[in-house]
Amino acid sequence: MIQCLLAALRLVLLLTPLGAALPASAAPIDAPNVVEISPKLTTSGQPTRESLAGLAALGYEAVIYLAPPTVSDAVRDEHLIVGRQGLLFVNLPIDFDKPTARDADTFAALLRALGERKVLVHCQVNMRASSMVFLYRAIHAKDDPRSAYEAVSRVWSPNRAWRQLIREQLRQHRVEFEPL
Repeated sequence: MIQCLLAALRLVLLLTPLGAALPASAAPIDAPNVVEISPKLTTSGQPTRESLAGLAALGYEAVIYLAPPTVSDAVRDEHLIVGRQGLLFVNLPIDFDKPTARDADTFAALLRALGERKVLVHCQVNMRASSMVFLYRAIHAKDDPRSAYEAVSRVWSPNRAWRQLIREQLRQHRVEFEPL
């Protein structure tokens, strides 16, 4: 499944032009817990329909949505709103109560495949998104885990299931860091 998803993503990336520059009049993303990780990577909770419709104007080129599309606060037709702007949309629905190593591996493969594109990673309130982006940064981007974890701490203190996933992933990849 991951190989098919990555193959489709590569094809879309080849056919999609790079995003436009950020216009001076673009409004910020209206969503809970927005955290700009870098000029090319942002995490957040669920953006409003209007914010989703303005992502191209903000220079975004892709959206990774980590909650199931059936959650109560999901924006109906988010994939269409994003896709109409020429942005790539990927839904990787992660069970909040049971995040897995496979979820982390799939997310990392997706983010790596997007390369230098500007990406919004979101879920409902930025718990899944901040945690997955932390793992990507600490394990794959080789960012300092203490600095990378600050983006998680701004949003939440991971619960038992997420702390376990984070610890296991860090241990497996030999990253020395103990989240609080």
